[in-house]
Amino acid sequence: MELLTFFEWLESSMLGQAAKSYGGVYAMFQSAHLFSMALLGGTVLLTDLRLLGVLFRDVPSNVVADNAHKWFKVALAIILGTGVFMVAGVAIKCYHNSFFWYKMTALATGIAFVFAVKRPLLNQDHELLKPWILKSVAIASILVWFTVAATGRWIGFS
Repeated sequence: MELLTFFEWLESSMLGQAAKSYGGVYAMFQSAHLFSMALLGGTVLLTDLRLLGVLFRDVPSNVVADNAHKWFKVALAIILGTGVFMVAGVAIKCYHNSFFWYKMTALATGIAFVFAVKRPLLNQDHELLKPWILKSVAIASILVWFTVAATGRWIGFS
């Protein structure tokens, strides 16, 4: 199935119709989406600023990273679920919006970075890792997730 055909189907589906027809429900999903973005951003900043030695220096970085990652996964699941609902109502518009695709690319990159690079690295004993490696991962993480946020914000302006 061609991608445009999928987006047309999504917008005409019951999910797409509900997103278009029930403003109050859409607003609730949007609120949950925004709350989850704040939670995800908070977990990213908390972990990365700890790895940079800015916050919670008296708490081992692996403790901060492990606890924050649990909430990161919760936030990500809510973001993905609410995001699908929100896109369903305007799927064809999103399909033709280049910033939507930049956001999806950045989001996929962020998710891949967390689960393929950051978490496997941080699952190791942080004391055995060179400080520059931890700091590099933290800076890369902040940049990736800032890009996700910035491209997402521009969807509304285009």
